[in-house]
Amino acid sequence: MKLNLPLTKQILTQFVREETEKIGLKTVVLGLSGGIDSALSAAIAAEALGPENVFAVALPYKLSSGESLADARLVADAFGLNFEVADITPYAEPYMDANPDMDKMRIGNVLARMRMVTLFDRSAKHRGIVLGTSNKTELLLGYGTWYGDLASAINPIGDLYKTQVWELSEYLNIPERVITKKPTADLWPDQTDESELGFSYRDVDKLLYEMVDKRNRKRDLLEEGFEESFIDKVTERIRRNQFKRKIPVIAKVSQRTIGRDFRYSRDWGY
Repeated sequence: MKLNLPLTKQILTQFVREETEKIGLKTVVLGLSGGIDSALSAAIAAEALGPENVFAVALPYKLSSGESLADARLVADAFGLNFEVADITPYAEPYMDANPDMDKMRIGNVLARMRMVTLFDRSAKHRGIVLGTSNKTELLLGYGTWYGDLASAINPIGDLYKTQVWELSEYLNIPERVITKKPTADLWPDQTDESELGFSYRDVDKLLYEMVDKRNRKRDLLEEGFEESFIDKVTERIRRNQFKRKIPVIAKVSQRTIGRDFRYSRDWGY
């Protein structure tokens, strides 16, 4: 799982530059949460496009951690990004007041989608595209909100496991405080990713790498010492969340259905 760090940096910066220019734009917009994933995406974008072309938006809710906002500002200052704080409370709260039966999951989804509404609006304002901040571990486990934090136009870190995000972040000199803090989506006070998932990122990354990249089957994974219950739990998450990793399933009535027969990158040469 160890990365060739100079090569990975080169590939990802070139990716952001080419994919942005390909659609005739020069700028990107991203949500800067104060966590490591958005910090790494921002650092890559600043390297690719220049910091003056990166618009970072912190999107706190009234219960969000003040530490997260401080860390977002720290990252923006470290890389010289354009930085804005857009408090989503005034427009998130009326919806929740109108739906008092909402549980934590529904509230988390609403907040994630309010943030994405804001980012796509800012992308129109700054004539840029929305940059993704979800890593490979989150995408495989479905640990994110569909059309919320998972929504973006391009994603430079979607093929990096969380462990690799930490590794590359150190190489790109992201502030240590952001690298070493416990990962959290900051959806409610004291929430952490690992407590919600029920396992650590380092443990699940080892398993996912064997399952996905090395294509090892359950028998092989058991022989390597992974617990059967852990394998089954992760496998079920990957299966259950496949819909989050693709465009909506379209009913086929023509010869060239989008996403099945017509594939833009293959058919139109990009």
